[in-house]
Amino acid sequence: MTDLIEVKTARLIGAPLDWAVAMAEGFSSDPDRLTTIWRAEDDPTSVSIRGAAEGFGYRPSANWEHGGPLIDKHRGSTQHAPGLAEEACYSGGPAGAGIWLYGPTALVAFCRGFVHHMLGNTVQVPKELMPCS
Repeated sequence: MTDLIEVKTARLIGAPLDWAVAMAEGFSSDPDRLTTIWRAEDDPTSVSIRGAAEGFGYRPSANWEHGGPLIDKHRGSTQHAPGLAEEACYSGGPAGAGIWLYGPTALVAFCRGFVHHMLGNTVQVPKELMPCS
């Protein structure tokens, strides 16, 4: 089984953020390989560092085809905040949550806000998704 690691939601990016969004959105994960996720067991997909870098798998924090519908579904919003550092120049979150988190892009900001609203200030993600330090 894959080990989990606790991470602050506001620091999630890439594959760990995509996995947390999937969990917040109600996906299930394979108990032996947590990075294999599905809405229905007969339709699996994955979240991986390689997938995030090469553009495949579930990537709501980087792919508008995955993340855009979430903004609509949850009546979320994002806004650009001029003058802030590049890694925090957008803020976003779901409607009515009263939670706005920051990020380098509109999708990252919304996804962080959504995960915080649904799962909390910290989340457990598969350790294998965390970039090497």
